[in-house]
Amino acid sequence: MFGRWLGDRTNRVDRTNRVDRTNRAGGAGRVGGVGRAGGAGRAGGPLSAVAVPPRAGVLSCRVLDPVNEPVRHAEFAVSDAMGRKVVGGGLDPFGSFVATVPAGDYRLAVSAEGFTPYRANATVGESAHASLGDVMLQIAQPPALPEAGDWEIDPLHSSVAFTARHIGLARIHGRFNSFAGAIRLGEQMEESAMHVVIDAASIDTAVKMRDDHLRSGDFLDVERFPTVEFYSDRFVHKGGSRWVLTGGLTLHGVTRTVTLETEYLGVGQGLEGETRVACRASTELHRDDFTINWQTMLARGIAAIGPSITIDLDIQVLRKG
Repeated sequence: MFGRWLGDRTNRVDRTNRVDRTNRAGGAGRVGGVGRAGGAGRAGGPLSAVAVPPRAGVLSCRVLDPVNEPVRHAEFAVSDAMGRKVVGGGLDPFGSFVATVPAGDYRLAVSAEGFTPYRANATVGESAHASLGDVMLQIAQPPALPEAGDWEIDPLHSSVAFTARHIGLARIHGRFNSFAGAIRLGEQMEESAMHVVIDAASIDTAVKMRDDHLRSGDFLDVERFPTVEFYSDRFVHKGGSRWVLTGGLTLHGVTRTVTLETEYLGVGQGLEGETRVACRASTELHRDDFTINWQTMLARGIAAIGPSITIDLDIQVLRKG
């Protein structure tokens, strides 16, 4: 009896060792449980339970920075041979993506703030896994900063736009057509300041009846508060082309601190050789913060107008004088 027990135990140990050796040998060279040249549904890996449709395969890669850390905020886009986007999105916490696509030839583009974009070609076979392995993004040089001095907003090539939610579903888009602004850039950008004045009555949503209501005492009350003003002397560099501008916004007679998330686009030359500087910025305002609290409730308690407004700025400035 002891002989049979020892024999059975030996056989069990041998089988376990063989399975362990097989797993170590088969799993070491695979990405996501699928060999670079292997089938997408091969057993024994994390993707073995994933059903790959007929005439499709799997495409994957991992995105790293120059010190081999995952670039979690990167985004990818996969386009077919005709340039049509097939799939895209963000990466997982490890900087990776895995996508199932029809078999064929593809173009992969990976982009991330502060990094040079990456592009590569890939061929995905039927029931196969095409892995690009580890993709390393290189640090991008930020755009050159403009010269110190006095600058002014060019209203013909700038826009002050907003978006509001309507009845909890649709979005209403609008803009202010009349505004002016001056910027004094310091020798160090962090020493700069700006002042913008917007004509409140120039609000434009392309519907006269709605614009008249927005100008009334229910909203902007332009007769009492003819302008919207923003002043900032806090320019903070967040890395790459990203800046944060913090200042006071005076709207409807109330001043609140507002932060503009800003992307600096660089310096360029206009058609007449003039120097131009461009940026994009956005923020979110809450109407109640500025005592603009008119509201009509629809059935089931749905608000006719949402409580927050998204502001989007596209700005070009010219050297004053």
